[in-house]
Amino acid sequence: MTSSNADLLQPPKRFTPKKWSWSGEWNVRTVALLTGLMGLINLLSAVTPSLGDRLAILRQFSPLAVRHGGHLTAALAGFALLLLANSLWRRKQVAWLLTLVVLVISIISYLVKGLNYEEASMATALAVWLFTLRPYFHARSDAPSIRQGLRALVAAFLFTLLYGALGFYLLDRHFHVNFTLIAALQQTIVMFTQFYDPGLQPLTGFARYFATSIYIIGATTFSYALFMLIRPVLVRQSATPAERARAKAIVEAYGHSSLARMTLFDDKSYYFSPGGSVIAYAARGGVAIALGDPIGLPEDIAGAIAGFVAFCARNDWQPAFHETLPDYLDHYQVVGLQTLCIGYVGSVDLADFTLVGKAYQTLRYAVNHLTKLGYHAEIHQPPLSAELLAELRAISDEWLTMMRGTEKRFILGWFDDDYIRNGPVIAVHTPDGQVSAFANIVAEYQCNEVTIDLMRRRSQVENGTMDFLFVSLGEWARAQGYASFGLGLSPLWHVGEHDDDPSVERALHYIYEHLNQFYNFKGLHEFKEKFHPHWSPRYLIYPGPASLPAVLTALIQVSSGDNFVGAYLKALVSKQLI
Repeated sequence: MTSSNADLLQPPKRFTPKKWSWSGEWNVRTVALLTGLMGLINLLSAVTPSLGDRLAILRQFSPLAVRHGGHLTAALAGFALLLLANSLWRRKQVAWLLTLVVLVISIISYLVKGLNYEEASMATALAVWLFTLRPYFHARSDAPSIRQGLRALVAAFLFTLLYGALGFYLLDRHFHVNFTLIAALQQTIVMFTQFYDPGLQPLTGFARYFATSIYIIGATTFSYALFMLIRPVLVRQSATPAERARAKAIVEAYGHSSLARMTLFDDKSYYFSPGGSVIAYAARGGVAIALGDPIGLPEDIAGAIAGFVAFCARNDWQPAFHETLPDYLDHYQVVGLQTLCIGYVGSVDLADFTLVGKAYQTLRYAVNHLTKLGYHAEIHQPPLSAELLAELRAISDEWLTMMRGTEKRFILGWFDDDYIRNGPVIAVHTPDGQVSAFANIVAEYQCNEVTIDLMRRRSQVENGTMDFLFVSLGEWARAQGYASFGLGLSPLWHVGEHDDDPSVERALHYIYEHLNQFYNFKGLHEFKEKFHPHWSPRYLIYPGPASLPAVLTALIQVSSGDNFVGAYLKALVSKQLI
């Protein structure tokens, strides 16, 4: 039995987000900072000599090896606390448990190495406070990574035992002791648990290197295991067919922006709010970037935003929304997110669209010029023929080669045979019938507007070809009864132009003005300005200034198919060669 769209949409349910607790937030932040401070205290304590009178008492009960091991244990525990402090700030469940364990180890090391009861008392108080805050640590770690981290710990322990035992057994001539295999195993366990053995006396430099290498291997594998235990949740598989069907039904019913169609591409995962809205997102590097605003009933948008933020917190992701409308900025600010204008979207009112007048002289010339030469534009309705699809793919490949780039994703589509075949395409045909340029047409769902996604041309085309294509599309759209023609985003245009604009927006304005050689922002805007569109701002929503580098890096990753470093270097080299 198949579900209808009404079944997939589900009746809206009222969603009331949990109130944000300032006291809980303050406690979590403070404990995280104190944990980092405790790590620094551990490191300082490890390299600071113990007080003489306390050592005199300690010598009666503790041998030198244990006291020396206490110093090293304090240093390693301090390093671990510094690493864990950041994860506590992110409310990680696993970090909460590991920090308690490390604090207990720190307490023991303080007492063992020199009866440092002051530091031990501080660590005890911090551990008790952290224990009482258990309900506030709800961010999950990546389950496969936890399993991998635990396997790494076990493998590290077994490998270190094997490495040390075989090493001491085979290299005993480098030490004062002649090791049997059992004695070599015991020696490795002593070193790994007590971090010191005064009876072990290396005779050669290689022996000292080998003894040190045991600790290096142990520290490296421990660090790797710790990283795996506290890393954010990873999205390892795309949305299920049922989720895609549910998202499609919601988008078709409520989508009203040029990004609505892009939310259905297979590079998106989905969050569904209890009120029946959907948010399409991609997660990279601990950041979950949603494409546009939530799609659903207007009265559910605030709940969907709050729910997605909570969903991200549980997965240890920083939430972000890319290219949102100005309609819901207040809802984002209520949940503590900040807004950044990133450009303006152009829309041509087709009722007023004309080529008459001086303002449209350039467009009029291009259309007349190509028409006289015998060019014509044609709308190809789906499904496209195999011959036409092959020709369009060849043009697309030629265009990518010319641009020295790769297919973009997330905010744009890419040349996929099924995607292009099953949608209308406008193509500019030369006098001999060949296609010189094309664009695939995307209609809005709940907005009477038409726009394009891919826009490709051959490397050698007649001047004015793209103007001709856009004018022809506008005239066709008006004849079909569309009210407007969307030109897409003009990135960074009109952003940060005034002295009282936010500093981040002024930085983007500097990029717009001075880094045009890497991306032709101005040329793109000048092309769109020929059509005299109406402009509407678009925003990037992000947690705060500290998160902005991670958010921008994740956005570049999802937009470039995760090959952004290679693509950037390729483009940079190409710029130097031409």
